[in-house]
Amino acid sequence: MVIEFFLFVYYLKFGICFLRFLLLILRNHNYGSDYFVPHNNMKNTSKHQGLRNQLAKLLEEKGIKDKRVLEAIKIIPRHLFLDSSFEDFAYQDKAFPIAAGQTISQPYTVAFQTQLLEVKKDHKILEIGTGSGYQTAVLVALGAKVYSVERQNELFKKTSALLPKLGIRPKHLSFGDGYKGLPDYAPFDSIIVTAGAPIIPEALLAQLKIGGRLVIPVGDKEQVMTMLIRKNEIQFEKHKVGDFKFVPLLENKN
Repeated sequence: MVIEFFLFVYYLKFGICFLRFLLLILRNHNYGSDYFVPHNNMKNTSKHQGLRNQLAKLLEEKGIKDKRVLEAIKIIPRHLFLDSSFEDFAYQDKAFPIAAGQTISQPYTVAFQTQLLEVKKDHKILEIGTGSGYQTAVLVALGAKVYSVERQNELFKKTSALLPKLGIRPKHLSFGDGYKGLPDYAPFDSIIVTAGAPIIPEALLAQLKIGGRLVIPVGDKEQVMTMLIRKNEIQFEKHKVGDFKFVPLLENKN
């Protein structure tokens, strides 16, 4: 009887572990983790995974409640979006310099903006400021169809080459003026701006679906994160949700 009991406990534990494994596969498939398969020469180790888990826990403690966003943070290898000299610091909640005098936003900012969008699978999202591609990857991991614009040609070329190597497939990457958006692909379920704008561009508001959300940091040296929800053809509900600091969104300058 004792042996049978221990065998029962053993197989019960094995069954529970197996079910957890299946749930993890299904859950990650929904988040698009099948996209994130770096080339063999791009290291993504169990140590990196542990650091991502710690980062997600920190973001949750800071107020990020959307479990899907936290799962995306756990999936995406942020260290591969940075210069190798920053690899040891990639999973700190800090911004770091990237090409063309720009920065990769701190993970909290990325998670905060993404949480505001309330992304659903197959949402059509316009991203203004592709940058390193990290925010793009978060949105893709959530199952969004991402259309992204970058005004810095150096960054556009670098990120356009990097994302396929990571298996990340946005719907469209574009080099151009973010103030203009992408009218040929509008309307969008959501629009996210990852640079500080002195004003809210009218073109972006016009490209938003009714019920859609625009998340944009507004201001000069420092910005107020602002969310606008389109109520109808002419009315928008406006929310101010915190102070942040971004590189500037420049108009007609590439």
